[in-house]
Amino acid sequence: MEKLKSIIDQHSRWQPLEIFIERIEAHIDVDFSISLENSKTLLETIGHEIGQVNNVELASSSSTNAILKKAFVAIGYSGDDLVTQISSSLANIGQQIGNLRNEIGTSSHGKSLQDVKERNDKVDHFTRELLIGTTEIVASFLIRGFETMTEKTGHHDVIELPNYNKNNEFNDFWDESFGEFEMGGYSYPASEILYNVDIQAYVTEHKVFKAGEA
Repeated sequence: MEKLKSIIDQHSRWQPLEIFIERIEAHIDVDFSISLENSKTLLETIGHEIGQVNNVELASSSSTNAILKKAFVAIGYSGDDLVTQISSSLANIGQQIGNLRNEIGTSSHGKSLQDVKERNDKVDHFTRELLIGTTEIVASFLIRGFETMTEKTGHHDVIELPNYNKNNEFNDFWDESFGEFEMGGYSYPASEILYNVDIQAYVTEHKVFKAGEA
């Protein structure tokens, strides 16, 4: 992950990420589940950092996909940008990294001794390269996008995302239109689902709502 290391060397803010890179590289052949776990953590840490700087709300249970989508929007890409469409696909791969980590990880429930022994062989060499390469591409893109804005403006002048708790009128409108969704014993309003699952769509619909009020 030399490209990512080089970017981190240029921006000391991100140096704590080096521990994840070391773990990823050290375990690719020995125990790939550890590489996957640290890849997931690396991406989520970058997303959380960008979100925190911009006061973006992220639920503790937010998926990797949701975290990365909010990070891409926060550094300036609207839902209509081609790069955002590409980044959304990459974010989906990031989510699958987490899912795969759960499947082959040593701590996964219901694994037999034979499963644990063979878990590292469940991901072939080329797939490993794809997953780690994707991690590096997404991480590099987010950091460079974030830091480029800093260099241009002298501070982290990134796009401020809507604060869910400060948009009650829009949230009420959306909830009245689509109601609540029940999953098992849980129930969530439509606006909360939209905000946490697809922030880009939330931003777009919020703008349309505000324009209709004008």
